[in-house]
Amino acid sequence: MIRKILLLLATGTVLLVLALALAGWRLHAALNQPLQLEAERLIEVVPGDTPGGLLNRLEHDGIIDGAFWLRLYWRFNLEGQPLHKGEYRLTPGQSVRDLIGLWQRGEVVQYSLTLVEGWSFRQVRAALVRQEKLEQQLASLDDKALMERLGLPGVSPEGRFFPDTYRYVRGMSDLDLLEQARDRLDQVLDEEWKGRAEGLPYRKPYDALIMASMVEKETGVPEERGQIAGVFVRRLRSGMRLQTDPTVIFGLGERYNGKLRRAHLLEPTPYNTYVIDGMPPTPIALSGREAIHAALHPVAGKSLYFVARGDGSHVFSETLEQHNRAVRQYQLKRRADYRSSPAPR
Repeated sequence: MIRKILLLLATGTVLLVLALALAGWRLHAALNQPLQLEAERLIEVVPGDTPGGLLNRLEHDGIIDGAFWLRLYWRFNLEGQPLHKGEYRLTPGQSVRDLIGLWQRGEVVQYSLTLVEGWSFRQVRAALVRQEKLEQQLASLDDKALMERLGLPGVSPEGRFFPDTYRYVRGMSDLDLLEQARDRLDQVLDEEWKGRAEGLPYRKPYDALIMASMVEKETGVPEERGQIAGVFVRRLRSGMRLQTDPTVIFGLGERYNGKLRRAHLLEPTPYNTYVIDGMPPTPIALSGREAIHAALHPVAGKSLYFVARGDGSHVFSETLEQHNRAVRQYQLKRRADYRSSPAPR
């Protein structure tokens, strides 16, 4: 009787070892199998998805085999591992083990959107709408309602976002991205404001942002930003009007067709600095850190005028007589390749 019991135990042990070996082999084969793909493919993970559900989906689509063994592997080895939402890139030659590694590391496919210095908010909105991978939550809202969603009720959206390249993944929204750009601007403006020069004619950081936007639109030549800011600051201090064309163009809105006429300079709008005293009520464009820094560190000097040479740079003058000579030289006798801003790179 004892011999029979020992024999049964020995047989059971052998069968158990064989079963474990078979399970180990099946698991090894399932983990190291190549994905059955002929071309790259994206698989999206949305809130509520589980590893088991994704593995079943891949098996149903004929991309993997042995989802049962893989679910066991995840359960006993990776239980509690967060599964980041987004898209994961599957490529021919990848193994299931490689894919699980992507899930573990959260290596989702990233996209990018660049907000450009000098853009209007209308251009920002158009760029957001073109991002097919962004969830569009703001497209149906007007600017006022949009700013309320961003926690800035009653604030103009112009210039209130920092120009930079922003990364996002599928599942994020246009609201998420604008919140990043808003927070980034607040951070940069706060940093620059704390280190500002003394005696500036600004009551609050928002005033400096308005100035920075005019500097941004007037020149793309880095070394001139401080000089442009210096001219504007000296004009403010002396009670002169700023008389900068970009504010006139902004005030015209969609009526501007690329040609600025003398009648436009005389047309009253809240932004026309040929007509109003001081600065316009809001920024007129997105401002980069360099323009903000220039607005808060204007270059000292005596120049009160500047005129575009036609290559993107400017001639600065201290007197109206000098300025008029420069206007005659560079504006009234324009070269064929005249540009008021630097050529695009």
